[in-house]
Amino acid sequence: MTLQWTAVALFLYGEIAVNLILCIPFISAQRWRLIFNWRIWKWLSSYWNKFFFTMIMVLIILFLDALREVHKYSAPEPMQDAKVNANLYDHIHMKLFRAQRNLYISGFSLFLWLIMRQVVTLLNQVAVMLENSEGIQRQMDNAVKAAKHHQEDNLKLKQALLNDEKLMSAKNKELKLEAEKLAGQLKAAEEAVHKSHAEVEAMKRQTKGLAQEYDRLLREHHQLQNLRSPEDKKDQ
Repeated sequence: MTLQWTAVALFLYGEIAVNLILCIPFISAQRWRLIFNWRIWKWLSSYWNKFFFTMIMVLIILFLDALREVHKYSAPEPMQDAKVNANLYDHIHMKLFRAQRNLYISGFSLFLWLIMRQVVTLLNQVAVMLENSEGIQRQMDNAVKAAKHHQEDNLKLKQALLNDEKLMSAKNKELKLEAEKLAGQLKAAEEAVHKSHAEVEAMKRQTKGLAQEYDRLLREHHQLQNLRSPEDKKDQ
């Protein structure tokens, strides 16, 4: 294996290791996001896109070169020549095997390189979504707590209103009874006033009758005195 294909094979093994590490289930997306936010990655981020596209171009070139080699050694002309010479047949098959190996190595390297970038992007997106969902969940919990608190306050207010209504109804009953009692007392007082007025009128009538009787008696007394005075004078 030449140096370039050895490097591609090592690069493939590194990609496989990195993808397996990224797919470890007990490392959460939020933890990966914390790792991706390290200062060193921020410093390398300006070079990352250039390196990414450069590797894509290199891997595409190697893949096309390997594909050309496979097509070259699987063409009919080399095979016809290989049938004539046994050593040439083995040599062509060895070249074809290496070309196919290089094709698989470069193809899988290109595929895993794209997959690794997508996995990193998805991990960041999942971490952001989890953080947003946690924030939304906290807001929902706060809203639920506030709703429960308002519901408890409403129940307390309703209970207080019911108690106030009961107190008001009790006070209204007491006031109604007091009003009925006062109305009874007022009616009794009015009856007593009417009775006292009637008694006063009766006393007035009685007094008037007594005055008239007194005047009559006084007149009779004067008449008797007048009658008696001439007789006294005669006796003298």
